[in-house]
Amino acid sequence: MTTLRQQIIAAARATLAAGLNKGIAGNVSARCEENGRRGFLITPTGIPYASLEADDIVFVAEDGTAAGRRAPSSEWRFHRDIYLHRPEADAIMHAHAPFATSLACLRQDIPAFHYMIARFGGDTLRCAQYAIFGSQALSDAALAALEGRSACLLANHGMIAFGKSPRHALDLAVELEVLCEQYWRARLAGEPVVLDDGEMAAVLVKFAHYGQQDGDNDG
Repeated sequence: MTTLRQQIIAAARATLAAGLNKGIAGNVSARCEENGRRGFLITPTGIPYASLEADDIVFVAEDGTAAGRRAPSSEWRFHRDIYLHRPEADAIMHAHAPFATSLACLRQDIPAFHYMIARFGGDTLRCAQYAIFGSQALSDAALAALEGRSACLLANHGMIAFGKSPRHALDLAVELEVLCEQYWRARLAGEPVVLDDGEMAAVLVKFAHYGQQDGDNDG
């Protein structure tokens, strides 16, 4: 049986194959409980994903204390705060994906140019305000941008997506990067036509059952 630590390592390595990260960029975490303490497991700082072992994955408690042979990712704060404020989040993916990061450097929300924007909970993909990496200010900005959403951009930085498992968070991050590339390409050709509030409201109703085998789904 694959352990949660192994799932985190597999998702982290998959970001490299998917082109979401290069080198040691990004981080992956999953909610868990260890020795009666609630918290999460997260990839360590400064360790190449290819060389990660299960014991390198760090446990961070809700109070921010870390346990393990490695130091946690410098971005552990926004992982902790997302878990504290979003009970539906069981795993988090942070990546410096090229198209998402390029758009994040414009510090603009992505509008409803495509109905799949609703995949992440609303009619926009927000860009969080800029704050230096690893800071509480960045965590606060990310939480604000994620209100009612399961993903956001981080200004001049990258992206965050959360899901039900490390693999699910990875899949959502890949979907987000695809949308960012589509938006970037559409803007090269002209100004994308944005779906209006009524159209997106109808899409959001359908997304309440998106991915369920007995529903009327697309995609």
